[in-house]
Amino acid sequence: MASDYKKKWGDRRDARWVKAPGLQTVMGYLFPKRTDCEVYLHDEIDATELMRFLEKKNAGDPEIKTTIFHCVVTGLARMLRERPLMNRFIQGYRLYERDEISLSFVAKRRFADGAEETLMYLVPKDTDSLSDISRRIVGDVREARKSEHSTGGIDELLDKFAALPRPVLILAIRIIRWLDFWGINPKVLTDGDPNYSSILCTNLGSIKCPAVYHHLNNYGTNSVMIAIGTLHKEEVLMPDGTKQIRDMIDIGATLDERIADGFYFARSLRLIKYIFSNPEILDRPLNEPSGFDYN
Repeated sequence: MASDYKKKWGDRRDARWVKAPGLQTVMGYLFPKRTDCEVYLHDEIDATELMRFLEKKNAGDPEIKTTIFHCVVTGLARMLRERPLMNRFIQGYRLYERDEISLSFVAKRRFADGAEETLMYLVPKDTDSLSDISRRIVGDVREARKSEHSTGGIDELLDKFAALPRPVLILAIRIIRWLDFWGINPKVLTDGDPNYSSILCTNLGSIKCPAVYHHLNNYGTNSVMIAIGTLHKEEVLMPDGTKQIRDMIDIGATLDERIADGFYFARSLRLIKYIFSNPEILDRPLNEPSGFDYN
């Protein structure tokens, strides 16, 4: 969204109201729940060039080791910047486009049964590159893992809500949902909440788990859920007819079909695959075009 845009009547604090075509408008009324409009996609992405890129980038034991997940987050941020319809949501029967790009994920405090999880929230800058985003993710995760318990932010707020008596909590949630419908939830309830992020990611590959289906939530504004699975070797038929053993990553995506059409979703996935095939793009600032040919 342009920085010089001035808020108008009907806009939310975090997004501008988009006058949708007739079909999208009617769909918002016919299917008001995000969970009624889920589209699930499962695919594999060739990460061979990405692995070579990471090997060179991490050579010499750098201070911040760049991982596949860092690359995925950076690639998704770039995709959102070039494909703005993917940064939209429907709430209160209306279509909105966010003012900023945001990505969130869940991090385990310890890799052990019963260990608490913490919610991470990232708003990349236009000038950020892979190195900047890697540094921010690593720093945030390290800070969160200093304690096995909540260290503030949305985690602490959730703990306070969970401590309320059941009748009070039920009433509080009903009020919050009403405020959410009208887009007037206070910032203290939305800032840092993954339910209000552009894309919610889960890195299942870090726990040796394949990409799975993950539902969307009716609460909040998140309309895209991405699950990253394991890195594995697979024999692939190449364009020249030869067979090669390639590094592959399985990826699962759950999308709200009301924010865009299938053609737009497919092109967005093609862009992500293009970035993984040309990983040097990740080292550019997000505001530099990827050069992908959509024709």
